Amino acid sequence: MNPFESLSRRGLLLGLGAGGAVIGSGRQALADPVFAEYPFQLGVAAGDPAPDGFVIWTRLAPLPLEIGHGMPSAPVPVKWEVATDRGFNNLVRKGEAMARPEMAHAVHVEVEGLEPGREYFYRFTAGAERTPWGRAKTAPAPGSRVARSRFGVVGCQAYEQGFYTAHRKIAGEELDFVYCYGDYIYEGRGSRTYTGSGGTVENPRRHLGGETYSLDDYRRRYAQYKMDADLQASHAAAAWFVTWDDHEVANNWVAAHDDGVPPEVFLLRRQAAAQAFYEHMPLRRSAFPRGAEMQLYRHAAWGDLLDLNFLDTRSHRSDQPCDDSWATTCAGVNDPAAQVLGDAQEQWLYRNLDRSRAHWKVLAQQIMVMDLERREGPEEGFNLDTWAGYRIPRQRLLDRLKERRIGNTVVLTGDEHQNYAGELYLDSRNPEGRPVAAEFVTTSISSSGDGQDQRATGRQYLADNAFLKFNNAQRGYVVCDVTPEAWRTEFKVLDKVSEKGGTLTTRATFAVASGDGRVVAA
Repeated sequence: MNPFESLSRRGLLLGLGAGGAVIGSGRQALADPVFAEYPFQLGVAAGDPAPDGFVIWTRLAPLPLEIGHGMPSAPVPVKWEVATDRGFNNLVRKGEAMARPEMAHAVHVEVEGLEPGREYFYRFTAGAERTPWGRAKTAPAPGSRVARSRFGVVGCQAYEQGFYTAHRKIAGEELDFVYCYGDYIYEGRGSRTYTGSGGTVENPRRHLGGETYSLDDYRRRYAQYKMDADLQASHAAAAWFVTWDDHEVANNWVAAHDDGVPPEVFLLRRQAAAQAFYEHMPLRRSAFPRGAEMQLYRHAAWGDLLDLNFLDTRSHRSDQPCDDSWATTCAGVNDPAAQVLGDAQEQWLYRNLDRSRAHWKVLAQQIMVMDLERREGPEEGFNLDTWAGYRIPRQRLLDRLKERRIGNTVVLTGDEHQNYAGELYLDSRNPEGRPVAAEFVTTSISSSGDGQDQRATGRQYLADNAFLKFNNAQRGYVVCDVTPEAWRTEFKVLDKVSEKGGTLTTRATFAVASGDGRVVAA
């Protein structure tokens, strides 16, 4: 039997066609593959837009949920095209990339030579099969005047706990780009029910398999998520900037710490998770994993309007204090050696902020910077998996913003499965004068199920924290509408995600005027 023939009776029929091309040390690539099933079942994506181009991504997987994903252990050529129109009548770039088995036959193409500040369309072809088109915009020319930008913020999309209606809705927003703050997948085993603040409910969908540990586990989990048509529509509609939070690896992990697991063993899991993350995200070569490590913090600019600092608050952080208990505090919160970003990333961020001449400086990251008092009564209590559990590095960041007079700073956050809008002060218990920065926290796409307009704890948080201006506990996403004069954040929410067809509304809009810093209802 030809070694490149079918791997299963109902799966792939992939032959050499017109012959193979020799790649590397004698390995043969398939020149004209023939697939028995559609190979682009995981869709397409674009990412990291720059003034001259962006990354485009796809992955060959005729049988996405099977080990080997229905592909042979050989490289397969994939053609790509970029055009200025949906009909691909005006091609401006094209080429061929190799989908390699070492990378689960994923393809990352860094397209260059495009014009700044304009819309493009892209697609892929393998053999006789072709993807639908995807859309991406290049960033404006460096330093050029930009009158307006609209972009989205998404994250926390537990597959089991709800449908991806929010992704379908954001695909229709005609955005410049999307920022995904993380929790793209969840690592847990399949479960029939979910228990949260609203009690125990039956999940509308189920994870396949057990908890993810191996590379094959993570690949299968990404495949299950990316087969969702609504998520594919969201990716195809705009280029994404992606970072990760905790569930891409394990709940509340930080650096080499995972409770009860020897560090050297946990690094093996991190390595598998990092490779699978790269394989399935539209990331540049600079993020290519080196063992368990990935370079995910990076900077991007949108003309003279936005300086975007994408942060990684997991990989370089010290362990959570107080055993990561909820709504409490302890001496460890004041540990002078504690880190959230790690020294290298922190100094990189400070340099970027110091030299920025953009109207708005953005910290796009994962965990809340507002130190919300979350415990009823006179005793302090915080979420210790947020910046509030790391008082010294948090204060260092706020002091830096204040002392260097770095105005118009906006923090974009996720992880909470709720919407929040608030202000950052040097002393949040005595919020006097103008805030140091504004913070907007985006709720989940599906994690925690349908939710409700406001939990009892949300009402408590608003009463106990003068700097907090808004709270909501429904699912959805955020759209940021930014001009040199003002930053507007629109909180878009769904009435349900437990069933398809949820109704989207704009629950609230909050704005920050340039040079002011205060968060006000708009």
